[in-house]
Amino acid sequence: MDMDLKETACFGVAGNFTGHLEQAGEAKEFAQVKTEEASAPKGVFPTYLPKAAGACVPEFLNVFPFSQDKIIFPKGEQKVQFEPECAVVFDANWQDGKITSLSARCFAASNDCTIRKEGCKKISMKKNWGANSKGFAANCIAIDSFDSDGILNDYRIASFLLRDGKAFAYGEDSAVSGYSYIWKKLTDWLIAKFNSQKDEFNLENIGSYLNESGFPKQIMVSIGATRYTDFGENNFLQDGDGIVIVLYPASKYSAEKIREMVAGGESFGGDVSILKQTVVI
Repeated sequence: MDMDLKETACFGVAGNFTGHLEQAGEAKEFAQVKTEEASAPKGVFPTYLPKAAGACVPEFLNVFPFSQDKIIFPKGEQKVQFEPECAVVFDANWQDGKITSLSARCFAASNDCTIRKEGCKKISMKKNWGANSKGFAANCIAIDSFDSDGILNDYRIASFLLRDGKAFAYGEDSAVSGYSYIWKKLTDWLIAKFNSQKDEFNLENIGSYLNESGFPKQIMVSIGATRYTDFGENNFLQDGDGIVIVLYPASKYSAEKIREMVAGGESFGGDVSILKQTVVI
């Protein structure tokens, strides 16, 4: 299934895998954010908002950032890391200016590529620096039910950096079911954040943005980055690097088989969502 995101409001989730924010050097940015429980994500941030012409929405969020084949390095920046994630496209139901329910339609591999630097007022400022600054796989796989009995429960996230003819594991091979918040707990949390998250600290008032976007019926959420391997934590993107993010069914592929197929440049079937991008400076 090919999904066009140009008319879709797009967001990310901060801190949905234990340990990622600490590795990324972002934990202190969220130190003042209070959560319902220790394992809860820190908040939702916007990456793209179509048709949002209101004064409350920063202009850079109107620029479509997603690419299926490349990442253009941000000018003047030194440190950029890719973030391997599972993205879920939801149908949103609205009533009286509030989201009342989210129904998961499909999922895909995504790259929530991020500038690493201190001093940004909002986390979204490190996420969208223009066209070709993020990634979303061409193959979006239909979701039968967004719960532990559904297709997505079998999937894992693997990611690799291709450099000097070698494939280096960049993020830890992780089960989608290993997210801190997943299934109904995640959708309930997302609905609450979309409707009531405040503009404070490094987070933004998402409800006002969605209102300015005309109450979008379709919303994509990249639900969180995995933890990095030691290599991933300590290696930033360079010109010519290859990025590979794979969402694969664990019942059909082993982690080692995925690594072998990526290193060998092999093709995958329709049961795998794979994102391949090249870094361009």
